[in-house]
Amino acid sequence: MAHQRSERRRKALAVARARTARRAARHWSELSDEELLDKRIRDLGLGLEGTALEQRLARLDEEFAAKGLRFRPYAWLSSDWFTPDGVTGFAVPFFLAHPRLARLERHQMLEVEGGTHEWCMKLLRHEAAHAVDNAFRLHWKKRWRDLFGRFSEPYRNSYTPDPHSRDHVQNLDYWYSQSHPAEDFAETFAVWLDPASRWRQQYANWPALHKLEGLDAWMRELSDQPPAVRTRRRVEPVSDLKATLREYYTAKRGVYDQDDSLAGLDQRLSALFAPDGRRGGAAAFLRRHQRRLIQSVARATG
Repeated sequence: MAHQRSERRRKALAVARARTARRAARHWSELSDEELLDKRIRDLGLGLEGTALEQRLARLDEEFAAKGLRFRPYAWLSSDWFTPDGVTGFAVPFFLAHPRLARLERHQMLEVEGGTHEWCMKLLRHEAAHAVDNAFRLHWKKRWRDLFGRFSEPYRNSYTPDPHSRDHVQNLDYWYSQSHPAEDFAETFAVWLDPASRWRQQYANWPALHKLEGLDAWMRELSDQPPAVRTRRRVEPVSDLKATLREYYTAKRGVYDQDDSLAGLDQRLSALFAPDGRRGGAAAFLRRHQRRLIQSVARATG
């Protein structure tokens, strides 16, 4: 009898150990959102190799080659999209390196910036432009200032775009080229680089065409020149991100909560237009505020 009890205990322990081992062996991509949020970003083992990002970066290289540009920017995974000053590469957000992380990003932030192929390529071209600017020190030159303005102009937390302006190209949403001369350059470069862009026809009779033509001539001159700056520095690479995903999204939502820009308003609009019809949903809101909304839109758009 004692032998039978001992045998049952042995089997129960073996089952418990096997269950624990299976839990430990589960890849983080199989975890629930709550479980995944407690993982540190650096521990996810993320890289560009074998991802859709790698393929899109290869396409970016092809676009540079098609324009005859000798220079190639490099990229690394980090917390967000950014190009550090003086660096000839740019960072791409880690959540684009795996579909599971993209789903978590959507659950936490309501959208995935760069989550579609077209959107991602627009952002890659934009960041690559900043890398080109750094590599050739373009914004230090009078030619750059004559086309786009002063790089030293202060960055503002928010800006009020003019939807009717024809002085700027349109690549990213929110008329982002109007936010700062550096972004005007990057957006102009992105439109110029896009192989599907028919910019001469699209921007015919626009003042923005002067910028595109000036950029086109400048890039032809620089096409076979080596860059003035050479770096392989990576700022805040994913391997240095010690925060958990929960800490990352708490901080990220905090930024949006204080953001009065159009991007911040997007978060509020997404909640208002939620499909569950909270507080009557968007239709009821629009009916209640119809007169004020019409007046506001009329003033803003002329």
